[in-house]
Amino acid sequence: MNPPLNPIQAVTHPDPYGYYARLVAERPVHRDETLGLWIAAGAEAVASVLGSEACRVRPPREPVPKALVGSPAGEIFRHLVRMNDGAGHCPFKRAVAAALASIDPRNAGGEAACWAVHLAKEAQPSGDLAHFAFALPAYVVGKLLGVADDRLGEVAVWTAAFVRCLSSASSAAEIAAGKLAAGRLIDLFRSSLATAPAGHALLASLAREAGRVGCDDTDVIVANGIGFLFQAYEATAGLIGNTLVLLAKQPERRAGAPDGLDAIVAEVARWDPPVQNTRRFLAHDAVVAGQAMKEGEAILVVLAAANRDPAANPAPERFDPYRAERRSFTFGLGVHACPGEKLANRIATAGVAALLARGLAPRSLAAAPRYRPSPNTRIPVFAE
Repeated sequence: MNPPLNPIQAVTHPDPYGYYARLVAERPVHRDETLGLWIAAGAEAVASVLGSEACRVRPPREPVPKALVGSPAGEIFRHLVRMNDGAGHCPFKRAVAAALASIDPRNAGGEAACWAVHLAKEAQPSGDLAHFAFALPAYVVGKLLGVADDRLGEVAVWTAAFVRCLSSASSAAEIAAGKLAAGRLIDLFRSSLATAPAGHALLASLAREAGRVGCDDTDVIVANGIGFLFQAYEATAGLIGNTLVLLAKQPERRAGAPDGLDAIVAEVARWDPPVQNTRRFLAHDAVVAGQAMKEGEAILVVLAAANRDPAANPAPERFDPYRAERRSFTFGLGVHACPGEKLANRIATAGVAALLARGLAPRSLAAAPRYRPSPNTRIPVFAE
């Protein structure tokens, strides 16, 4: 098997981890002129980039992708706390984190288990695991946000369309569909917030926490409520899929499920993460990770490689569900670390448990599946 040619190709390679190990050992931070990117792969370099004030989540001159400007999708994007830096970021990030922390773990676990069982019935015996993996986080997060049961199917469809339009490789038709879906999500969430402003749902909690940090802008609150949906969508689907791949490769792990399934999922998030990389953009000239970088340059931050750095995790190639002091970069680090890691793991655990309970045999799945085309997310394809 030929190794990947670069970190972007590695995302969908059958086994990129030997390549990542070489990057960590030989070129933990370097310039790739073919890609036109700096590459940060070692744990120290990744931590340096993610913690640098000079490194922003969006190009300073293009805060919203040009194809989305002036559309409902662009309005959501420009208000998302994860896509912004600066004075307003940290206070609202605290509101987002506090809202997520307000979720009762038992309630979240119950909803995840309930909808996993419901959707697993549809996935088995049809074998459409892809639909299951993507629908489950949309259903669970939508329900936690306060969406009525009979509208969760719509929300899942709209979330899928919105996510597709955010890719730099989106077609004109996908962008148009995503803009339409974004408008429908905005309308639904605005209505929900107006009719239940003091409720116990996650969206209402976000509105209360936003008020505590001095933000009463409905557009910002609604956009970040929708952000919960789309941020969970691909990452959780990949986590479900990659856990199934692990169980196909190491069927002996099945004996430890479901009691130890939560530990297995947590280690999969490090060992074969759904989010393989992210990007940062230089707002001004700076020395980052020991390299002199220029304003406007971009850095590909290879989270999956940092997860396999021996400096971060001893014997990183070993799959160990009970690894002590696990360091995982999958959900980010610093001010832009994703606060939804526990929720994503909980949903993925419930999803895999439901599939196993319905009789899915991981051995029947391909241990080396194809992966959805993507420059940053690793999501296996088991069935069309």
